[in-house]
Amino acid sequence: MAGRQAEPGFATSDRAAGKPRRQRQNRINLADLAYDRCEELIVACELKPGQYLSIQDLQGATQVGRTPIHQAVFRLAADTLMIVRPRHGLQIAPIDLARERTLLLLRRDLERFVLRLAAERCGPSHRNQLLHIGRALRESAEGLTLAEFNRLDRRIDQLMTDAAGEPFLEHTMRPLHTIFRRIGLIYHSWVAPSEGLHRTVDCHLAMLDAVAAKRPEAAAAAADELMDFMDSMFDAMECGIDPGLLDCNLSLRAAG
Repeated sequence: MAGRQAEPGFATSDRAAGKPRRQRQNRINLADLAYDRCEELIVACELKPGQYLSIQDLQGATQVGRTPIHQAVFRLAADTLMIVRPRHGLQIAPIDLARERTLLLLRRDLERFVLRLAAERCGPSHRNQLLHIGRALRESAEGLTLAEFNRLDRRIDQLMTDAAGEPFLEHTMRPLHTIFRRIGLIYHSWVAPSEGLHRTVDCHLAMLDAVAAKRPEAAAAAADELMDFMDSMFDAMECGIDPGLLDCNLSLRAAG
């Protein structure tokens, strides 16, 4: 009799414990969703470099609640993608070409390390995904839009860090990828819109093929080729880009 009474008590406490766990998991998922959506808006320049905004603005733009947005803002500020301005709200980080070109040196070394590690550790599941993305990229290359490419690029970056098998790398590489994905969008949209995506697609295909074939040196060389292309973007941007695309406040001051 005592044993039967204990069972409902255990079940009740288990359910009670389970509900907070589910709530915590939902909060974590919503925080990730808020971060992902903010990141996408920053890359697409829908949240413009230099733009001032509020938590409420981000809630409206992402359709995510206040607490997850606060958590996303904390991460974005740590990633140097957003700036918290006391008494002025939030600001999307303006683009500093000199700083971001310096960060490209860091990314070059890290990207080479990640791809070498991915090529050495790549297992059958990762290889299958790499080859699948490679086929999709080849088949759609001619009609690929920049938005579509950026979605694929993000999947490739995630897959490479997964294949490398070191969780620390994802947290290190993700903000760098976001910074340079935004640079790439500005370059292809406003600096050299007629150039197309052929060169960047070719660089990514070389990376996919090398890692899938478990060729670390070829993977590192492919990473270097992509970084060389990124570096050439800065040459073009430094020469002739509208400063307002790097910081929307410069356009506002010029208009005033």
